[in-house]
Amino acid sequence: MNEKKPGNPWTKSLLIWVGVLFGLVLFVQMIEGPRAGASQPIPYSEFVRQVDEGSVRSVTTSANTTGNQIITGKLASGEPFRTLAPADAQVTERLLQRGVQIQAKEAEQSSFWLILLYQSLPFLLILGISFFVMRQMQKNAGSGAMGFGKSRARMLTEKQGRVTFADVAGIDEAREELQEIVEYLKDPGKFARLGGKIPKGALLVGSPGTGKTLLARAIAGEAGVPFFTISGSDFVEMFVGVGASRVRDMFDQAKKSAPCIVFIDEIDAVGRHRGAGLGNGNDEREQTLNQLLVEMDGFEANEGIIIIAATNRPDVLDPALLRPGRFDRQVVVPRPDIDGREQILHVHMKKVPLAPDVDPRVIARGTPGFSGADLANLVNEAALLAARRGKRLVAMKEFEEAKDKVLMGTERKSMVMTEDEKKMTAYHEAGHAIVALHEPASDPIHKATIIPRGRALGMVMRLPERDNYSYHRDKMYANLAVSMGGRVAEEIIFGYDKVSSGASSDISYATSLARDMVTRWGMSDALGPLQYADADEEVFLGYSVNRQRQMSNETAQLIDKEIRRVVEDGYERAKKLLNEHQEELHTLAKALLEYETLSGDEIRTLLDGGSIDRGGASAPSIPVAGSSIPKARRKSQGLGGPAPAGA
Repeated sequence: MNEKKPGNPWTKSLLIWVGVLFGLVLFVQMIEGPRAGASQPIPYSEFVRQVDEGSVRSVTTSANTTGNQIITGKLASGEPFRTLAPADAQVTERLLQRGVQIQAKEAEQSSFWLILLYQSLPFLLILGISFFVMRQMQKNAGSGAMGFGKSRARMLTEKQGRVTFADVAGIDEAREELQEIVEYLKDPGKFARLGGKIPKGALLVGSPGTGKTLLARAIAGEAGVPFFTISGSDFVEMFVGVGASRVRDMFDQAKKSAPCIVFIDEIDAVGRHRGAGLGNGNDEREQTLNQLLVEMDGFEANEGIIIIAATNRPDVLDPALLRPGRFDRQVVVPRPDIDGREQILHVHMKKVPLAPDVDPRVIARGTPGFSGADLANLVNEAALLAARRGKRLVAMKEFEEAKDKVLMGTERKSMVMTEDEKKMTAYHEAGHAIVALHEPASDPIHKATIIPRGRALGMVMRLPERDNYSYHRDKMYANLAVSMGGRVAEEIIFGYDKVSSGASSDISYATSLARDMVTRWGMSDALGPLQYADADEEVFLGYSVNRQRQMSNETAQLIDKEIRRVVEDGYERAKKLLNEHQEELHTLAKALLEYETLSGDEIRTLLDGGSIDRGGASAPSIPVAGSSIPKARRKSQGLGGPAPAGA
């Protein structure tokens, strides 16, 4: 059945304002009355004097409702005039004596309804304008002067798109926690038989883009009960008491539809810790929070209303809001692991026509730390790229380029590099790759490229076989050596004086890793297994405050010395490996200059003495004596090449 579409609101508003302006013009015309052309009103005595002097050419007389005579006419000069003569004045005889042309006109009789309309039109106009203004102010729920205290919660219907748990992937534990709430709403007796009570509230905690709102919509789609959604900022207003009134109205609406679910997105906007601000604590936000606490678990029980809230800042929430009885459960929605990312990719790829070479597992391995929103953006970028190229299917090539674009930025095709800069970039990236291949604890190389993207002129990407939740000492030293490989390769090939500033990001990464090894993870023999840096943060007045551990000057100097020793150890390991495998370094750098981008398999084939075949064109087969490529796990960290000066 076809639904009738509402008219254009802009057209309706325009017509209303045109009507208002027309009414105002009509009102002004009524007040001013008929003006009889451009005639000039003159006193009756002046009119008599003009008649006696013979200056009046013609007149027209008519009587008004009071019996007086309205006289209009023209003077001998042609100028029009008008005047009002008394009822007993002998005007006609005087005019006839002077030979003035006289014309009589019948008095106009106004009807009763016309007089009534004239008298009531101003009041009708005022009432109409008032009604229009009030309607415009109250058009949106709670936005008008008479609706400040009304809740802005909207009921979610299937028109917005029904979402179920089948559309939620990669966060199985959080889904199971919330699926119990759905089962309770469908069959409350199942839990009541054993004396169990469903949690009154569930707080979804996770980083932005991990799927908190999607989970809430899935609960609504699965439960089949009314689902109200509202943002935490909708409670905050500049008027005192408005937020608390909206909270009361929201729960009143929910009671009428119980059992139901109320979803509050970004609850930290209204649920921040009380007493953290200035003043005496009677600000509007605190009063709103107080009312929310009372409604969730006060003297009056709100049975059948389940509150689900989402936030990415649980540390700033008030403890009274998090206690059992209000938010009984805190459901952590983490960033997905490699299996979760693969499942999420399968969900988003259902709407995209894929080429046979697309492997979601490889894409999942190359996107550690990506949230569900990031993966959705990745699939969308790949689809847009394929459409731009006029393809019917989205291939693995588009997904790889989309991943590079998301991680590093758009390819800088307009950038013109000199041959020397391109050669230095090739050797820089080849240095990273050779060290990674010969470090047993390093992850395998996924690809190497010297195509500029973002602020980097090149990159070597390593992918892990699985997600790493902890790192061993040998892996950390391997990562330090790999990060120094680019700087060492520049020094070996071009000399000490020709080393560029391109290793700035590598040095920053190595220094940060070495500092954590020494001060946080107890991997320094000189300092022992002690923690010298406290990574915890406190929130005071809405700001994060780092707590620095107090230490002596001697300890601080020893820490700096150990950090330098760890980084220099990685530098020496990279230097030793590259000196031993200079032939491989030259071979890989030449291949990068020719092909610009090489996959991990192509790099291994080339260094094993094979050749690269790309549509008939192959690189020269250069045997490498003593080449031994260990099989290691892959790492997702991309090591950048030389960056622009000043980067």
